[in-house]
Amino acid sequence: MPDQLTERLELIASNEHSPLLTGLQRGIEKESLRVCSSGKLAQTPHPQALGSALTHPHITTDFSEALLEFITPVFTDIDQSLECLDNVHRFTYPNLDNELLWTASMPCILEGDNNIPVAQYGSSNVATMKTAYRKGLGNRYGRLMQTISGIHYNFSLPDGLWESLQQQDYDKRPLQDYKTESYFKLIRNFRRFSWLLIYLYGASPAVCKSFLRGNGDHNLQTLDNGTVYAPYGTALRMGDLGYQSSAQENLKICYNSIDNYIDTLRQAITNTHPDYEKIGVKEDGDYRQLSTALLQIENEFYSTIRPKRVTQSGETPVGALKDRGVEYIEVRCIDVNPYLPLGIDADQIRFIDCFLLYCLFERSPLCDDDDRERINNNLKAVVNRGREPGLMLQTRTGDRSLNDWANKLLDGIDKIAEQLDAAHGGNNYQRVCQQQRGKIADASLTPSATILADMDKQKKPFFRFAMDLAEQHGKDFHNRPLTGEDLEYFLQKTALSKQQQAEIEAADSISFDQYLADYYQQYSNIK
Repeated sequence: MPDQLTERLELIASNEHSPLLTGLQRGIEKESLRVCSSGKLAQTPHPQALGSALTHPHITTDFSEALLEFITPVFTDIDQSLECLDNVHRFTYPNLDNELLWTASMPCILEGDNNIPVAQYGSSNVATMKTAYRKGLGNRYGRLMQTISGIHYNFSLPDGLWESLQQQDYDKRPLQDYKTESYFKLIRNFRRFSWLLIYLYGASPAVCKSFLRGNGDHNLQTLDNGTVYAPYGTALRMGDLGYQSSAQENLKICYNSIDNYIDTLRQAITNTHPDYEKIGVKEDGDYRQLSTALLQIENEFYSTIRPKRVTQSGETPVGALKDRGVEYIEVRCIDVNPYLPLGIDADQIRFIDCFLLYCLFERSPLCDDDDRERINNNLKAVVNRGREPGLMLQTRTGDRSLNDWANKLLDGIDKIAEQLDAAHGGNNYQRVCQQQRGKIADASLTPSATILADMDKQKKPFFRFAMDLAEQHGKDFHNRPLTGEDLEYFLQKTALSKQQQAEIEAADSISFDQYLADYYQQYSNIK
């Protein structure tokens, strides 16, 4: 009897279904710090010429005024996705007033929490909530951690492909129910196997010492006067220095079903947490955080992947999932590659697509507490010691070497690549997969190893290494400013975003306290 992966491959190999693979939908969100010419974090407000960070469809901010986030629409063509991301950079650079965009996930020179300005979005209730949430993050975890950048990759399948998969499974439920359950299967496998992406593409093995100000609890080694690093590390961004939280360690979010997921998240958002009670919600009328719960909102839960649904104005993410199911998944463990002007390229996207389809098509058992512990242990091991010779990872049947397991996963991923090449023509997907085999055989070919080797060869600390690349990329974008219709498009979006922000502010009719109470009431209404 053929296994599930084989059955899926046979389905998509047919002439009828192969073209559906050209309809994979993807969107990119890329974060970059604004830095001044000295390499320190910019203290200037979000540039007015970039429009409203609240409403601009392509240019916003994340935690800090200085942390830009660039967003592409959903595309089915990889080159179009990257062209859009490139255009956002080309529009942004002439409006930075001699500032640069930092080119790595781990941040530039930092001078403590007080020199990391929290993002501002205007005077509306929704804007006030966004800023108060960020103040809460700063009060809970410190602002330094919030300067780390990453790339979020949004991915979904076309309905035609979902319909074919559902028919193969003889599933008679509404299509959305089938999609939702299948996305959770993908997520469970992604969590099991995401260490592979971190090994292959992790690009944050070192960090500027200024990032560790006040954080002496780390196991990193000194590389030079300005740098600490993990000798075999891959992606410190995903480890204890990055988006991790000791308070969340006991938060056992369940991905076995959408109801389990929503219920565990909802409890974390509605149940108070002793450590956060000490912070308090308000001080002299100013919000220090949105609530005293373990999570202020869903976004505070740090995860390598999330199920997502586009929300309506004022709607909670779990409420949208409950009402309308999963629309797409968001991959959150991708480092910004400092060598690439956009932080990511077409080949990496091709491999991620292969990997995600493998996670979807492969059998996906339900997770228990032991599985969650193994997943977390494997993630930490690869983050901190991924290139260590002979590294062993944990499985249900015992320990297994990273190399052996990685090559086994690539055996299945290769088969996905064959079908994607058949649908698109050429051999780009198989070529990229073969390149990853090389990284498994020789860890020195990974981005994390290459970065450390180049820093050593060039005798540069992490800051100087990243700063030189930022300057190089900045010159490239400055030399290619947007013109014609492309420029006009961004000018129109920028003007419209300011108008939309003003309209939102004018439309507010209740106090922020009431707005926040109404927002949280939605969690109590979820049944």
